[in-house]
Amino acid sequence: MGSRATSATPDTPLHPTEGGVPAPVHEAAALMAVPGDDAPGDELADDAEEPEKGPLRRCLVTRERLANEAMLRFVLSPDRMVVCDLAGRLPGRGMWLSAKADVIERAATRGAFAKAARGSVHVPPDLRARIEDGLRGRVRDLIGFARRAGQAVSGWQAAREWLQAGNAGLVVQASDGSLAERERLVGLRRVASVAPLTAAELGALFGRDRAVHVVIAPGKLADGIAAEAARLVGVAAAGPRQGDAPGAPPEATPPPATAGD
Repeated sequence: MGSRATSATPDTPLHPTEGGVPAPVHEAAALMAVPGDDAPGDELADDAEEPEKGPLRRCLVTRERLANEAMLRFVLSPDRMVVCDLAGRLPGRGMWLSAKADVIERAATRGAFAKAARGSVHVPPDLRARIEDGLRGRVRDLIGFARRAGQAVSGWQAAREWLQAGNAGLVVQASDGSLAERERLVGLRRVASVAPLTAAELGALFGRDRAVHVVIAPGKLADGIAAEAARLVGVAAAGPRQGDAPGAPPEATPPPATAGD
């Protein structure tokens, strides 16, 4: 979304051709993406003429310039289907949006893609849902890479030990876990914390039913997970929940000598 991260070194490079994450299956349809024509156009079309170089991109809808890793790139497939290029690697002239649910909906319903492409395009009715699913998959893939590379641990005890030893570059916690327990684990430590997946989703990555606390070693994988989690929060309809899920049992506080969630 080349080898996947297999070294136990925190700075293990990501996938050299896709920024560390395999491209989702639905992006394959755009591997022969077509650029727009070169006829003069309006302000939106002019955005598509901007060279895709440098650290900033302009959003078609809000007109703001943001870092490209905080935005979403879109291209056209051969049949002029709008495809979100989450890895930012598909050929064709890119169209950029802020990674926000309302911006995606406005672009899809107000013709922003057609104007930028200077012609008719087909926007999937479930475009935002596809993007959210793709981002969720990229987060799972990166955490899986970190686990296999020895750069991630799960469970209260292991997570606390890594935090105390200063080996934490990122804390990933279950979105449906106890907010109080999540805050207690991190405490006053100045470590970034995200909650993009449920306990069941995190657990599946570590071969268990549930995992609430995961710590990632410093390095490119931690940075990539944080970036994708931030995009996911913006794209999700309501964003990952910050408190306890209704009806979900509170997470038990394990004793100091007990590992696990």
